[in-house]
Amino acid sequence: MSNDGGLSRFQKRMRAIPLAVREAVQPALIKSAEETATVMRSLAPEDTGALKDSIEVTAPGQSTPDYSQPGGSRVAGELEALVTVGNHTVRYPHLVEYGSKKAPAQPFFWPGFRLNRKRAANRIKRAIGKAVRDQWGKR
Repeated sequence: MSNDGGLSRFQKRMRAIPLAVREAVQPALIKSAEETATVMRSLAPEDTGALKDSIEVTAPGQSTPDYSQPGGSRVAGELEALVTVGNHTVRYPHLVEYGSKKAPAQPFFWPGFRLNRKRAANRIKRAIGKAVRDQWGKR
């Protein structure tokens, strides 16, 4: 038997989560992503404002903008909300974040993520716990 690093065990546990609990967690995911995007917008350099305007939150089941960073266009999973920067007109966020030979780095994306990570994780954990407690006796 091959070792999948615990993936099959994780997938089994995820299938065991009731649908009502999954739906109850989505507002916490979206709120946390919106807060993270707000922090990123406050940290982003404001030359023309296009970079700040390109920071978007993608709700579960929706598609991210084309050419967005990190990762380009993709569909958010059932239990994830994505914060991306960039679109078809703003294709340079990685150059601002990491810098280039001619321009120094002006990090805004990852510092914004790190500043809000703990608060978001705690909110999501509370929402999961509450949803599980509310669904505990409803079998």
